[in-house]
Amino acid sequence: MQASLLAAGLRLASVFLLATFIVTSMAREAADKGLEWLLAMPMPRAAYLLGKLLGYGALAAVPAVLFGLLMALFAPPARSALWAASLLGELWIVAAFSLLCAASLQQALPALAAVSGFYLLARSVGSLQLLAHGAPAGDTWAQQAMAGSIDVLALLLPRLDTFTRTEWLLYASGGWPDLAGIATQTVIYAGLLAACALCDFYRRNI
Repeated sequence: MQASLLAAGLRLASVFLLATFIVTSMAREAADKGLEWLLAMPMPRAAYLLGKLLGYGALAAVPAVLFGLLMALFAPPARSALWAASLLGELWIVAAFSLLCAASLQQALPALAAVSGFYLLARSVGSLQLLAHGAPAGDTWAQQAMAGSIDVLALLLPRLDTFTRTEWLLYASGGWPDLAGIATQTVIYAGLLAACALCDFYRRNI
């Protein structure tokens, strides 16, 4: 129980701290006109944004490694390493979405609200699907429409409920093959979010 609560708390803390740092640092940079000064230099906008993303991705490795080492005190090292690697993928997706929201909204509170909503939905969409499809046989059209909407949402969002699972630490239920699916989702969604951020960045007049 102690390890389960600690793992959940560390995961949420790492997501919150990373998202808050990215959003507030970019909002402060925009308010101080630092972004305008940087873009006035002979540097492509893509280099600026991708450099930011790479930097935030490297920063995400810090809590993933530290918290993975901490969890090694409560679980076998191999399981803790699997948990930490999955946490890193989760943080990369959060970092890419935080960058998109910060670059698009340019205000800290709306961007943090958007990141929080995205994370909660991506974490709970699997449970929402189970609830929607677990209704009695006599479904109404409204229930069917809601279930269909949740299915579409599940197709669009990353399945973060499959990332950084606490049972890997407690019951040794996961394995390194699970990391392949996590890595695939990380590459796809981080790439798509970065592409969206680039498109929005290039269309704006700064």
